[in-house]
This record gives sequence, C-alpha cells and structure tokens, in this order.
Amino acid sequence: MSSKGLLIVLSGPSGVGKGTILKEVMKDESLKLAFSISMTTRAKREGEVDGVNYFYVTRDEFEQAVRDGKMLEYAEFVGNYYGTPLEYVEKLRNEGTNVILEIEVQGCLQVQEKEPDALTIFIVPPSMEELENRIRGRKTEAEEIIQQRLAKAESEMEMLNKYKYVVCNDDVELAADIISVIIRRHMEKNAEKD
Repeated sequence: MSSKGLLIVLSGPSGVGKGTILKEVMKDESLKLAFSISMTTRAKREGEVDGVNYFYVTRDEFEQAVRDGKMLEYAEFVGNYYGTPLEYVEKLRNEGTNVILEIEVQGCLQVQEKEPDALTIFIVPPSMEELENRIRGRKTEAEEIIQQRLAKAESEMEMLNKYKYVVCNDDVELAADIISVIIRRHMEKNAEKD
C-alpha cells in the first residue's frame, strides 16, 4: 500500500513566477505530482474542457458544495467563485499522488485550518522593485491594475510567516530545484511514517 500523497500549497504575489517554476517542478516524474483542478462558476471559455481546465458548476451548485463542507478552500473573484473540491483532492492523495494547489494566501489559510499537515511554500521575488519590473514587463495591464497588483503583493508578503517554506525566485531553475528537494524530503518523511 502506497502512502497518502502530500497536499502542497504554492502561493506568492502576481508576477513572481509561480507558473514558470511549477512547469519546471512538474517535469520531475519521480515527485508524482498532479495539479488540482479548481471548481468555478465562471463561464467556460472557448477551447476549455470541463474536468480539465476547471470543473464548471452553477452558483447554486457551488454554494451547496460550500454548505456541505465539500470545498477545501474557495474565494470569490470578480463575481465568480473559484475553489478546490475536497473529494477530488482526496481521491488523488489516496492514490499516492502529491497534489499541488496554486492558490492565494487566503485560500492557503483555509487549507491549513482543514489540513494542518499541508506543505506550504511561498514564492518571493528578489525585491519589490524586481517584482514591479516583471509585472510592467508583461505590458498587458493598465497602470491602475499594476498599482493594485503591487499593493496586493505588499499585503501578501506580510503573510510569509504563515508558510512552512519561503523560496526566492531569483533564478527559476534554482527555485524549482529547491522546491523539488522540499517535496522529496517530505515524501521521505511520509514514507517513514508508514
């Protein structure tokens, strides 16, 4: 019988490079990783597939799942709910898969209440100036949005002490290697418990 998979939470401010780091970490098949698929009430976009991009549900269905305690974490953004379905995550973990959630700080706090053993990792930029340069470098957002993202990043950085690990993304490959080592060490500890 294989041991239960880890629940891994990755957070960090917008523009810090979470997605890029995760792509690198996911290449290591020995880590037995799976992304959690979120549930949402937002409309499906062209090309998106239910059960692949998101689990698409109605607002009533989502709110019922919350009332029934079936959400590991959730939040409302721009009039739509987004969250992590507990049953889906537990199914993967019971199969021995390590499940990664890439979620906001508030979502992480909800997860920690339900799963105190969750492996929580916060990605930080080398500096706030560097983060601003990365966000501006995308050239995709108006100044007002950039300022909102930077203000949010400042408040998120104050939550570092809520995480087990803090990893600086000064170099994507190095940050990915550090996260891989952290996950592998926790996999070994998990195996020792069995």
